[in-house]
Amino acid sequence: MSSKGNKSAPGAQHPLRHGLAFLISGGTAFIVDALVLKLLTSVLGLHPIVARLVAIALAMVAGWLMHRTFTFRVAGRPSWPEFLRYAGVAWTAAAINYGLFVLIVLLYPAIEPLLALVISSVVAMAFAYLGMRFAAFRQRGEGHDLSPSPCAEGEPSARTRGEDGTPRA
Repeated sequence: MSSKGNKSAPGAQHPLRHGLAFLISGGTAFIVDALVLKLLTSVLGLHPIVARLVAIALAMVAGWLMHRTFTFRVAGRPSWPEFLRYAGVAWTAAAINYGLFVLIVLLYPAIEPLLALVISSVVAMAFAYLGMRFAAFRQRGEGHDLSPSPCAEGEPSARTRGEDGTPRA
């Protein structure tokens, strides 16, 4: 039987360790995003809106590797379904982040692009965590799986599981 602490963090991680790993992994992706944005705007003179597309793509790769390894401690080899779930969450979070970034830059043209990046990233962070936690890196057997994806052959559906996630007789 799992304890309350284990339900708040996957893989029986301590919630503090899990939270710090999320922040460090996300922070690494943010630094990649910020450095690439600054390089492309300052050195190459690209417009921030164009430069941000490249920065987001590179930051997403860094985030995938960090979150998979440290935040969610996924056992086993990566799979295409897992990658596609991650990409769906990451691109949706990036779209939220980028859309807000563009809105800020258009409404306040004199704003420092890095400040717009910070604001848009903080807003997208909550969505990203929830999407990663409950969709991209969900663990098998979690009773609180919110995804509507079909179950593997022989695995009970949400309708045939009890409140604790165990199969009903």
